Amino acid sequence: MGGCENLEAVDLSQNNLTGSIPKGIFRLRSLSKLLLLDNDLSGAIPPEVGNCSSLVRFRANGNGITGAIPPEIGLLKNLSFLDLSSNRLTGAIPGAMAGCRNLTFVDLHDNNIGGSLPDGLFEGLVSLQYIDLSDNSIGGDLPPAIGSLTSLTKLILARNQFSGQIPPAIGSCSRLQLLDLSNNGLSGEIPAIIGKIMALEIAVNLSFNDLSGQIPAEFAALIRLGVLDLSHNRLSGDLQPLAALENLVALNVSFNNFSGRVPDSVFFSKLPIGDLEGNPSLCLARCSGFDDVSDRINARRAGRVATAVLLSVAVVLFATAAIALVSRRRAHREDGCDDAEKDGDLSPPWEVTLYQKMEIGVVDVARRLTASNVIGRGWSGVVYRVRIPSTGALIAVKKFRTGDEAAAAAFACEIGALARVRHRKIVRLLGWAANRRSRLLFYDYLPSGTLGGLLHGGGMVAAVEWEMRLGIAVGVAEGLAYLHHDCAPAIIHGDVKTENVLLGERYEACLADFGLARVVDDGGADRRDSHTPGFAGSYGYIAPEHGCMTRITTKSDVYSFGVVLLETITGRRPADPAFGEGQSVVQWVQDHLRRKRDPAEVVDPRLQGRADPQVQEMLQALGIALLCTSTRPDDRPTMKDVAALLRGIHGHDDPSNPAEARKPGSVSVGDGEVRKRDEPSEAAIRTPSQCSLAFSSSSSRSIDNCLQ
Repeated sequence: MGGCENLEAVDLSQNNLTGSIPKGIFRLRSLSKLLLLDNDLSGAIPPEVGNCSSLVRFRANGNGITGAIPPEIGLLKNLSFLDLSSNRLTGAIPGAMAGCRNLTFVDLHDNNIGGSLPDGLFEGLVSLQYIDLSDNSIGGDLPPAIGSLTSLTKLILARNQFSGQIPPAIGSCSRLQLLDLSNNGLSGEIPAIIGKIMALEIAVNLSFNDLSGQIPAEFAALIRLGVLDLSHNRLSGDLQPLAALENLVALNVSFNNFSGRVPDSVFFSKLPIGDLEGNPSLCLARCSGFDDVSDRINARRAGRVATAVLLSVAVVLFATAAIALVSRRRAHREDGCDDAEKDGDLSPPWEVTLYQKMEIGVVDVARRLTASNVIGRGWSGVVYRVRIPSTGALIAVKKFRTGDEAAAAAFACEIGALARVRHRKIVRLLGWAANRRSRLLFYDYLPSGTLGGLLHGGGMVAAVEWEMRLGIAVGVAEGLAYLHHDCAPAIIHGDVKTENVLLGERYEACLADFGLARVVDDGGADRRDSHTPGFAGSYGYIAPEHGCMTRITTKSDVYSFGVVLLETITGRRPADPAFGEGQSVVQWVQDHLRRKRDPAEVVDPRLQGRADPQVQEMLQALGIALLCTSTRPDDRPTMKDVAALLRGIHGHDDPSNPAEARKPGSVSVGDGEVRKRDEPSEAAIRTPSQCSLAFSSSSSRSIDNCLQ
């Protein structure tokens, strides 16, 4: 293999490989991606790794690799993704790693790495966004230079041997969303400046340390935070700084020295006693004559004895009532009036997990899963619109098919994907519930239906508005770009179609239905596990490579999005019978353009007659859709580039990445290729009237040429 000088990517993952990593593989001067994960490799990483200067991604996690991380790894100036987790690495992290100035992702968790963090490490890794060093034996102080990681979003140092104080410089990590320093030996007070990191919205875990002092008053500003764990420390004072944290879904302050009354709020009144215990001087807000939490726990124990006696009596009465009820239902069923849920699929007890601060009574919700409330049906189950009685709020509830293994896998996939992502273009998962037979997911309710309903629902005024359609397409592209490029690891949706694009009150797009979602092993191919369904996609949207591949990629989502964009432009379903047997909207558009016919003729008749600037916008979008639906996956653009191009047509930038939408260049399909115009101005991508459209059979050049 060492002779393959032009080889750019090597993926040998999940092949039960044994032995050491061969030194020769690092002589491949063009190698940019090396994936060796989930094998049985052993031995040390050879120092020759430093010779592979072109390496961008290196993953060897899930093996039995031993020895120390070689300092030569610091010679990899282009390295951006390093995952050596779940091995048997020893020694200390080499200070030379600071030379990898382009590193954005580092995962070394679950090894035997020791020593302390080397001086200068964080000063060098200025591009770092994600670092996980958990489950090692790293000790020493946390260096103040950690504040130089201004792009960091996730810092996970749990279950190590760090000591000393948490450096206040951590407040400079202004983009930090998750902070986990649990199970170490950290001491001193919690830096107040952590309360000023407004990006903290996933979790702050400082449990199992030796922290003292009070909860900083600044913590009251963490209004977006979902999980806070301060348990098993020596913290004191009261809990009032946490009273205003309205988005908390989990809080644990047990086994500290807190005192005073627990805040008088709905959240604290429903907080489990176990999350408050171990604070002898802490009194519940509604103590009912008890002075502290310990008294309340003892009272509950005494109450259980009395409850057991009462239950013994109640069982007899209940049995009698049950016999009568069964007899009545049997008679009712014989009259043909039995309820659809007679089998008890929706009966308690329920296991419930909520990710948002809200009240959802599952028993009340289950009663409202009736035919009159159905708003959608899919392969894995039925979606209902439900109004929560206690608050009057509307939510969407998805009930998965009972006794179906594929549906059960879809349930696990949705939770696995949606519980860890937050984006305005991704449907928000509120929580889930399950009993012995049924599984329910709770989402935000979006009142305007789906993009499929908008396009094919029959005569709705909104369906004829091009500006609205384009805005929806931009939203879907941004949602997919977030999944592919901003999640770590990335996520493949697996079932992008118009029926899975939900629409809000103002027709803002929201990508939904993650039942076929997969975690990406390294920015490209999916990583399957026992929960992953054995198929992906919907007929008409599936990328052509699915017929000859066992693994899907992010480019498969790009193809499906291209079909969605074509459907949005043409108003035709992906497999419209009018196309002929076995033909799709992709082939229909390609055949039309091969015949040198007017490209505007493929546009939805309801969009005909628009002003020339709008027509040109439609044709530019059509060119992008054709790029996305290229037969070869490598010829398709990334969703990040697609979103940038569509924003350019739509006339607005992505506020989170303004430079991305300002890349010059306009899409032109002419002479059989998609190409960049010569020396375009910044306005070129924004001006639809500059677009010309023709087509021939060789149309598929990478969209990268359009974005230089």
